[in-house]
Amino acid sequence: MSKPLPTTVRTHFTALRALLVLTVILGIAYPLLITGISQVAFSDKANGSIVKADGQPIGSSLLGQNYNLPKKNPDDPKEDPVPDPKWFQPRPSANNYAGDNSGASNLGPNSDDLLKAVNDRRAAVAAFDGVDPASVPVDALTASGSGLDPHISVAYAKEQVNRVAKERNLSVEKVTELVDKYTESRSLGFLGQEGVNVVLLNKAISEQK
Repeated sequence: MSKPLPTTVRTHFTALRALLVLTVILGIAYPLLITGISQVAFSDKANGSIVKADGQPIGSSLLGQNYNLPKKNPDDPKEDPVPDPKWFQPRPSANNYAGDNSGASNLGPNSDDLLKAVNDRRAAVAAFDGVDPASVPVDALTASGSGLDPHISVAYAKEQVNRVAKERNLSVEKVTELVDKYTESRSLGFLGQEGVNVVLLNKAISEQK
């Protein structure tokens, strides 16, 4: 009769078998199952909700982006970006819409820096859109918590309609119609507020002749 293995060795073999079984189930089978389900049922979302134009990716409907004029000197890091008046502009971003660096400014409500930034943005947006500074919506002045939100309020989108229509030689009615088309309802019908996806709206604007 063979001598039984020491308890310590048997315990280690048991732990090793459990590790191998769980690795196969949780590390291989489960991820493959979930990936398969997501690709079949939610292919677009599972692959990043990529937005394409003429077959080429131009962004993601989940991530905001800037719509600025080209820099006069691309190599000058101190040159401030200038928004392009032909596009609907997103809300500010504390991280310049960098997908690998999401986050807010962390400036509190009593911060003098935040107050100055808000006042500067209010004046700039009012001048850019040709409106009364008092009418500029809050989301045009403050960044989202992630700095990546592609949505703006309906009020901010409609504030920009006249500018975009003029720059693109489109009717105000046509541009307003597009804003309404890309206005998304509240989550689950009651969470949050209605919003306009700037990425999708600008894509639609670019397709107008």
